[in-house]
Amino acid sequence: MFVLHESQKLQILYESLEKNIPESLKVYGTIFNIRNKNPFNMEVLVDAWPDYQMVITRPRREEMEDDLDHYTNTYHIFTKAPDNLEEVLACPQVINWEQTFQIQGCQESVDQAIRKVAASKSVQVDYINTMLFTLETLVKCKTSSDDKMELVKVDEDNKERNFPGIFLDASHAGLINEQWDFGKNERSLKYVERCLQNFPGFGVLDPEGQPISWIVMEQSCELRMGYTVPKYRGQGNMWQIGYRFGKYLYQKKVPFYLHVAGDKEKVQQTLRSFGFTLSACGWHQWKCTPKKYC
Repeated sequence: MFVLHESQKLQILYESLEKNIPESLKVYGTIFNIRNKNPFNMEVLVDAWPDYQMVITRPRREEMEDDLDHYTNTYHIFTKAPDNLEEVLACPQVINWEQTFQIQGCQESVDQAIRKVAASKSVQVDYINTMLFTLETLVKCKTSSDDKMELVKVDEDNKERNFPGIFLDASHAGLINEQWDFGKNERSLKYVERCLQNFPGFGVLDPEGQPISWIVMEQSCELRMGYTVPKYRGQGNMWQIGYRFGKYLYQKKVPFYLHVAGDKEKVQQTLRSFGFTLSACGWHQWKCTPKKYC
């Protein structure tokens, strides 16, 4: 595996990966952000060029200083040859198995290779599999713009029923982190702050001006951390976010997608009402922890 630097090659790779959506979504979205200022200081590895079989995105080495920060130490994987993945993953120049990290992807076929290499290196694996939802007309976008457009207005007939919407910033990180199922710790707080500093997040406010519902984009263009305060659930707030934020991302030509736990049936219904479809490949995460940190 080697790092792909040239902007022209990254453009060609990005367009090529579009053919493999949804399985390639995690690397596809990450490369979108790498090509747009690369705020998380990521890099792209391929096994060959131009006839690649594997693509891995990861932070550059200087970013992965904290051996316990799996939020930062995140690898995204797409492969056309899962049978060859084990040898690649075992290479210390590709993945640092001495620290805690996570691998995310949309291919269950990589599971066996990850587990085999982890076992050989005495690394514990915690696996999560959820439902992946994509919106075909919005996920395949090629360009972006730097300035934030005026928020898209909701249908005037519904205006009185909607709370005001805002773009989120780093001052909201504590609230979001506290309600994020994957968060609630100091390292996740740092990660949420970084996402809000570099990627769009959107929420709605109650009459007192406090956020009551929100969602945030992360470094692979996935929309995550979605939450609504219990007393405001069932009132269409997440629908409003989906409508306004989705329109904003669409007009900015930013790809996006989501994963949802299998037991979140109301969220799944809301996504389907927007035209999202369930992707059979699923969303997968492997958190890998060396035994010395368990």
